[in-house]
Amino acid sequence: MIRAHLQSMSAPSPLEDPDYAAFAWRRFRRIMTWMALVSLVVAIVAVLVLWWSLGEMHLHMAIATFLGVFFTMLLGTGLMSLVFLSAGSGHDEVVEDPLKDEIDLD
Repeated sequence: MIRAHLQSMSAPSPLEDPDYAAFAWRRFRRIMTWMALVSLVVAIVAVLVLWWSLGEMHLHMAIATFLGVFFTMLLGTGLMSLVFLSAGSGHDEVVEDPLKDEIDLD
């Protein structure tokens, strides 16, 4: 009976290990730091391209363009980094699908 109970328990997530969790979050922060720098460069380039193609720009347009490009890239890279963190940390493997037996593929 105890053996059946132990076999039915799912494996613990690797992020329950404090050392692995620290490693995974360090990797996430490192990716986000680099992507923040890339986003900064791309936002500056976007403003410069608009300035070059349009000529004189209003200050508010330049600020809005910079912030829009910067935060859009940062949001996209943040979400993708979280997807990689979830897949690489083992969180995806420990999720149990309660409907897996009820899915009809016909």
